[in-house]
Formats: sequence, C-alpha cells, structure tokens
Amino acid sequence: MKQSSDDTASPASDLCIRVYTTQTEILVAACDRELLGKTLNDGDIEFHVSREFYRDIISDEEMLKKHLEGATIANLVGHRAVKCGIEMGLIDERNVLVIAGVTHAQFALL
Repeated sequence: MKQSSDDTASPASDLCIRVYTTQTEILVAACDRELLGKTLNDGDIEFHVSREFYRDIISDEEMLKKHLEGATIANLVGHRAVKCGIEMGLIDERNVLVIAGVTHAQFALL
C-alpha cells in the first residue's frame, strides 16, 4: 500500500486523505485525487475541493477505510471516496448528493 505526501504517487494511490483530531472528534476528509483543487458548480452551489482541507496523504481505498473505522465525522467527495463510506455502511446511498456530476457525502456519529 503506497502512501505519499507528494504528487508522484503510484496510479493505485487515487485518494487524498486528511485526518483532523480534537479531544472528542476524529474528522476524516477525503476526495478522489483528480478532484483536488477543482471547483464544482451546479446551479446556486459552488463547492471547492480545497487542497488545504482534503490533502495530507495520497493513498488508496484500503487506507481510507482504515481511517474511517475510527472517524466520528467524515467529508467525502468523489466516486471512490464516497463508495468507501457506502461499503462500510457509514453512508446511505439515498443521502449522497451529486454536485456537477460528482458525488459528495458526509456523516457524523451522534
């Protein structure tokens, strides 16, 4: 499993992942790598997939799932990232948003 913090990661490393930790919460932000830095426009919605928010490591679906296991909050953008949340039972497909053709989902454990 390849982990990288640069833009030369292998083709299998197709997700950008960043984990934020506080005393009580673990937020996992992840996006499909090709969406990083893009702005999605759909009607009145403008959604920026910010490098500062989503990018810490470049890795794969297996690593994202490991991080999601301990997450209390997640923000996922793109088909591969959202698919991981769905496969783990954290995201209900009926609650996935589509912005300019790109899937987006969030969850919070209460």
